[in-house]
Amino acid sequence: MPELRRVLANGVELNVALCGSGPAILLLHGFPHTWEVWTDVMSDLSDRYRVIAPDLRGLGASSRTASGYDAGTLAEDAEGLLGILGVSSVAVVGIDAGTAPAFLLTVRRPALVRRLVVMESLLGALPGAEDFLAGGPPWWFGFHRAEPGLAETVLEGHEAAYVDWFLNAGTLGDGVRPALRDAFVRAYTGRQALSCAFSYYRALPESAVQIERALAGARLTVPTMALGARPVGAALERQLRPVTDNLTGHVIEDCGHIIPLHRPRALLALLHPFLAEGDATAA
Repeated sequence: MPELRRVLANGVELNVALCGSGPAILLLHGFPHTWEVWTDVMSDLSDRYRVIAPDLRGLGASSRTASGYDAGTLAEDAEGLLGILGVSSVAVVGIDAGTAPAFLLTVRRPALVRRLVVMESLLGALPGAEDFLAGGPPWWFGFHRAEPGLAETVLEGHEAAYVDWFLNAGTLGDGVRPALRDAFVRAYTGRQALSCAFSYYRALPESAVQIERALAGARLTVPTMALGARPVGAALERQLRPVTDNLTGHVIEDCGHIIPLHRPRALLALLHPFLAEGDATAA
């Protein structure tokens, strides 16, 4: 089992799961997850790496704050956490809501991030996702961003059913183990927990501007791997292709959105050689 530690970084107290030793790897989760979305890959990674998996600001057991849910601030949270832990070189892996902060951290701090892996998300309004968005964004984006407080009012008292829908859809109907399911439901139960989660969606316009500004005078120079499954597929890779110097892309077949829980072995089979190449280069 990983060690759980509370770390004050960038003015917010983050709950962080730590395990293993070696080169550092930072894992950033999405919605409706906590650090435990990485449970099925952390043990394997910890054989070779120092694994750092925080609950993002406002989510899980990390402090709930009134603001700071834009990707730029979340990237600063991650950078602050790495500084407190004494990490000077890191591979960063982000999924869903963790993708944009992972991306911004890497663009802003290429000397800190040696490798970047992003999966199952879109990056702001970057070109390349037109086919995916042809029918409009997923329905919950509009619901979560609607009149502040509306989604919370509708869902309060029904959080378990709502989280279950995402967990089942994100695993193509397979679902997740009861203990993990219960942990995710607890993390997103209550009006304040829901409000923090939906603040990520309400900050998406600001995050999109931050991504555009970051790329106005820079490119993504760090070796990057973009992974897709269902439903995002290759859309993220297409967004990254024009702005990235060294990009590898894969779509994992028969895999739902929650890649690290639905197809952990397939994910590890791609992560290990990609990360090892960076370790060899650094050595």
